[in-house]
Amino acid sequence: MTVTPTGYLARELGVDTLFLAGPFLQLLDPATGEMPDETRTPFATLIEHFEEHGLSVHNAHRREAWGADLMQPAECTRLDQEEIKKADVFVALPGYPASPGTHIEMGWASAFEKPIVLLLEEGQEYAFLVRGLHSVATVEYVVYRDLPTALPAIDEAIRRAVARRREASDRR
Repeated sequence: MTVTPTGYLARELGVDTLFLAGPFLQLLDPATGEMPDETRTPFATLIEHFEEHGLSVHNAHRREAWGADLMQPAECTRLDQEEIKKADVFVALPGYPASPGTHIEMGWASAFEKPIVLLLEEGQEYAFLVRGLHSVATVEYVVYRDLPTALPAIDEAIRRAVARRREASDRR
C-alpha cells in the first residue's frame, strides 16, 4: 500500500476547502441528543482523511459537537449555505432514507457550480434526483460497501470532479 504524503490532494488539485454534508438530525440518539459512535464514525473518518490531505473541512456535525451544541435553524442554514458557496469541493452522503437538509445542500452546491462527489452505500436506494444530478451538475458518484476501503476511490472521484469542473469553466 502506498502512503500518501500529508496535504497531497490539496496541493495536487490546488484546492483548499471541502464541505462535507450528510444526514444529521435523523442520526441523533433521542436519549442523549448526540450522534452515537456508529453514525459519527463515517463523518469522522472522512474529515480526518480530507484534513490529512491538506483540505480545510467544513462539516455541521463536527461544528455542532455531534449534536451536543445544535445551532438554531436560521443560523445553521445561513452558515451552511455560505460555507458551500466558499468551498472548492462538495462531498455528501445523501442518506437513506433521504436527508432533506443534505438534499437542499446538494442543490446549493449544484447551483453554485461546485464539483460534487456523492457517496452512495451499496445496496441502498437513492432518490431519482440524486441519481440524476450528474445530468445538470459536475457530479462523480462513489458506490461503496466499506467507507475506509473506498477512500482511494473517493480521492479519485474528487480529482475527476475538480478536473471536469475546471474544463467546463475554461470552455466558457
